[in-house]
Amino acid sequence: MTSQHPLPTLYIPHGGGPCFFMEWNPPHLWDRMGDYLRDIPRQVGQRPKAILVISAHWMTERFTVQTKAKPGMLFDYYGFPDHTYRLNYPAPGSPELAERVIALAAEAGIPVDRDAKRDYDHGVFVPFLLMYPEADIPVVQLSIKSNWDPQQHIALGKALAPLRDEGVLIVASGMSFHDLKALIRLSLAHEPVNGSHYFNDWLNDTLTAHTGEAREALLRDWSKGAGARIAHPHEDHLVPLFVAAGAASDAKAVRTYDETLRPMNTAVSGFQFG
Repeated sequence: MTSQHPLPTLYIPHGGGPCFFMEWNPPHLWDRMGDYLRDIPRQVGQRPKAILVISAHWMTERFTVQTKAKPGMLFDYYGFPDHTYRLNYPAPGSPELAERVIALAAEAGIPVDRDAKRDYDHGVFVPFLLMYPEADIPVVQLSIKSNWDPQQHIALGKALAPLRDEGVLIVASGMSFHDLKALIRLSLAHEPVNGSHYFNDWLNDTLTAHTGEAREALLRDWSKGAGARIAHPHEDHLVPLFVAAGAASDAKAVRTYDETLRPMNTAVSGFQFG
């Protein structure tokens, strides 16, 4: 069954831990990002039949898809207030969507394993409590590979592109800036993350000024981009983007969120393809 229009693919920031559900200093550090996430259903325009999430917080040797029908919460963050370990996002899983992911990937010669025990990590439940708080749309997680190879993730995205015509919203959940240790340290010291804007600008130009193979070629060489290793000493939070961009193919991208987090002077963006 096809949807009225192909759904877009998204690359969203999910913040730091349970950041939207606790107090911070400065007190409004995450407000704009939270408002952006709440506005995503309006930006998407259609209600998805199901959602496939590629989370930066699930890395496996081989691509793996969550097949659990009723996932629970995986609290994979540490040192936060007690109430943040009682957050709950009771969206159903979808073994049917998981099998569709496996079948589409197999057609492209890409093996995808099953995991019937995996619960929703905070790259899913934290942003989705804002995006789709009713938790009434089936959600399935897909891992990234621990080799972080851009081409392999782009290829998987291309294989999964038909899902967009089937009412499935593909969401890459990460952060366009993710030197989290520097972010916390400099936040406390009220110092800027020098150079973070270089990569933010490079990423915006790469995604919005190019489509298809030209965009994919730039993403394959992302580490050569301006400020790349300032923003991503380790690229786990960038890798989900490669899947979303691959699934987007020739769809144009727009930057739907752009903020400089204060007082660290750290640039963060979100994007929608199609």
